[in-house]
Amino acid sequence: MTGARDIVTLQCSECKRRNYTTTRNKKKNQNKVEMKKYCPFDRKHTLHKETK
Repeated sequence: MTGARDIVTLQCSECKRRNYTTTRNKKKNQNKVEMKKYCPFDRKHTLHKETK
């Protein structure tokens, strides 16, 4: 049984580095995840988007 949760990687929209991993429910939320997270390379909070 695979389950409904999927592991995704979050990429910073400014420096394009992949900083975080998280999970999402692929049955309830089918569009890509976007979160404001702290980027240690930019040293500020930036928008992080889901990548493959």
